[in-house]
Amino acid sequence: MGWLQLLFLHPVSLYQGAAFPFALLFNYLCSMDSFSTPARHLFLLAGGGALAWAAMGSFAVLIFIPAVCAVVLISSVGPQEVHRWTFFVQMSWQTLCHLGLHYTEYYLQEPPSTRFCITLSSLMLLTQRITSLSLDICEGKVEASGPRSRSSFSEHLRKALPYFSYLLFFPALLGGPLCSFQRFQARVRGSSPPCPRRSFWALTWRGLQILGLECLLVVTRRVVSAGAGLADCRQLQCIYVMWSTAGLFKLTYYFHWLLDDSLLCAAGFGSESGKSPGEEGYIPDADIWTLETTHRISLFTRKWNQSTARWLRRLVFQQGRAWPLLQTFTFSAWWHGLHPGQVFGFLCWAVMVEADYLIHTFANLFIRSWPMWLLYRTLTWAHTQLIIAYIMLAVQVRSPSSLWLLCNSYNSVFPMVYCILLFLLAKRKHKLN
Repeated sequence: MGWLQLLFLHPVSLYQGAAFPFALLFNYLCSMDSFSTPARHLFLLAGGGALAWAAMGSFAVLIFIPAVCAVVLISSVGPQEVHRWTFFVQMSWQTLCHLGLHYTEYYLQEPPSTRFCITLSSLMLLTQRITSLSLDICEGKVEASGPRSRSSFSEHLRKALPYFSYLLFFPALLGGPLCSFQRFQARVRGSSPPCPRRSFWALTWRGLQILGLECLLVVTRRVVSAGAGLADCRQLQCIYVMWSTAGLFKLTYYFHWLLDDSLLCAAGFGSESGKSPGEEGYIPDADIWTLETTHRISLFTRKWNQSTARWLRRLVFQQGRAWPLLQTFTFSAWWHGLHPGQVFGFLCWAVMVEADYLIHTFANLFIRSWPMWLLYRTLTWAHTQLIIAYIMLAVQVRSPSSLWLLCNSYNSVFPMVYCILLFLLAKRKHKLN
């Protein structure tokens, strides 16, 4: 469970916290007319460069190189081809970096550098922004100069500054919900949020949530560390081990998502004032209430890391002609690094979502009484939480031996039940059709 320790000792939260004063300073400067739009872009870009160098050290070059390549492609390739080229170059670069991690972990049998892991996480977020921007250009939502523009070098740099600033701006460099280029531009060109008091109370409420999650993290971490692991548990005890360990993972994700969301809001990128016409409103990544109360795996999937889920839906699901759900989860495994546990976990997740659709469709047809519906909701909620815990552990474990321990435990009963129901209900649906 080396990756488990790495996740909790991850210093990203420290760097995000250190960036808060600069986010508040940017928000304050935006209220001043003397703080021009190019100066705002330069402030965000300089902050991103400084934060990258502080958090990643020399590995920051792995972030700067694809950002420069993406801007060059946006400025030199036509709107219809820009997405294909940027997607190919960025995913190739990210895959090479992930292969470096594979080489360190599996071949050299050495723990990876913490700075390198931070770089890979930031690189994945950069992939989101690059592909989101290229899709916007391809769909005509954003105008790019293109290859026909004949301008001086300084003019090209001036036009490229918003792109560089968007790809590397410091509030979203290490985390946070995906911010579209239109929202980014609207915020940079606009003034400060219209209601500072409302922003203050919103940040205060997020701060209290972060503090509460930190307390829960401390308690849960002690409980998990004091108990048995997957290698030591026996029979039904393994179910408790899986559930408690997955709970620790979820609390850690909630903590980081709220912190990242607070940083974006402190800089003014989370307010509705940055919303452009026709664009979906700002949605934070963590909808904790829905995630912890839903009895549907499909709803949990849409609400888990919401901005990434929307990005995957736009990038893969809506473009896929055959088996779009399977394509989406396969790409998600690729984007995350293609570790054995990730491949198994995301493919299992795809099957569970497909089963979830069929199970609840038939349940809505045949369950009529209120007591039966309440029992059904309770059982499916518990089953959903246990399946998600199973998937989460599969995705997080790094060694094939740890993955085998999980698959060989009693925990595999829960996804197996949904697989059997998927087979039976799909067969029945085929007969009814």
